[in-house]
Amino acid sequence: MGRPSPVTVKRVASLGAGPIGAGWAAHFAARGYDVAAYIHSADEEAAFRKIVDTGWVSLEALGLADGASRDRIRVTTDLASAVGDAEFVQESAPERLELKQALYNDLGRMVPEGVVISSSTSGLPMSNIQSDCSTPERTLVGHPFNPPYLLPLVEIVGGDKTDPEAVVWAREFYEIAGKAPLVLKKEIPGFVATRLQEALWREALHMVANGEATPEDIDTALINGPAPRMAFQGQCMAFHVACGAGGMATNLDQFGPALKLPWARLEAPELTQELRDRMVDGCNQIAGDRHFEEMAAERDRAIVGVLKAVKAAQESSPHASENNV
Repeated sequence: MGRPSPVTVKRVASLGAGPIGAGWAAHFAARGYDVAAYIHSADEEAAFRKIVDTGWVSLEALGLADGASRDRIRVTTDLASAVGDAEFVQESAPERLELKQALYNDLGRMVPEGVVISSSTSGLPMSNIQSDCSTPERTLVGHPFNPPYLLPLVEIVGGDKTDPEAVVWAREFYEIAGKAPLVLKKEIPGFVATRLQEALWREALHMVANGEATPEDIDTALINGPAPRMAFQGQCMAFHVACGAGGMATNLDQFGPALKLPWARLEAPELTQELRDRMVDGCNQIAGDRHFEEMAAERDRAIVGVLKAVKAAQESSPHASENNV
């Protein structure tokens, strides 16, 4: 069996019972694919189904593809059965290198010839994951943002042995499947979006550690400051537009020296027990008596609203075809 066209793919396999694996399964089913979902143990199915059901509420709000149904998700504990007739495989196994290497050893033999195998890994290089795979040329990273059934981004990058054509294929497939693919120039730790997120995280930890702000202060600042703007423009264009006609040139010429100020820390703070407790206590205070599932549902409703608003703004723009948010 050769590699199918991205346009004709109907059957996908999603491996993993956690929020990412189940989230991917929900996304693909909502796009009208038949999904074979592999879970390690039958005991995981109830939690898996609950994640799918939670995600489906938001997916319905955004609009389902023709033929979309949760009934198109077939759950199995048999890996060979899950991938045996798959036309694309999305792997979301736990982030342990030895486990993934062993899994890819099996997938190299089980997955039909030429079919792309994509990993949701958030930090492990594909060059390491594919080391024991007999067909490494069709393996790559397709890193989503959580929840994968809502956030469009997928960061794509191959390993040392990945065929560049597999990367091209994956980009086209993800786009057809309703995602916003970003092909990386090279393998880098943390990819692009996670590295940007980690920069925010480091500064947040510094401020809490130094008693400069609480977790609530930090989230209030982000929610009411840069976050709404970045949902449409991103960081680079936000600064470009903010400086008027001079654009980014004015920004860098005027504010560039501030990059060397003492508050611009690049190293992570020491995660002491005190800092750990401050973060935990602060987040527990924000959460109050709300359960995780309630907060996740609130998050999803808000993301749906943001995605709809951004889409409407893009479609009403005279440069709609140029926007790529």
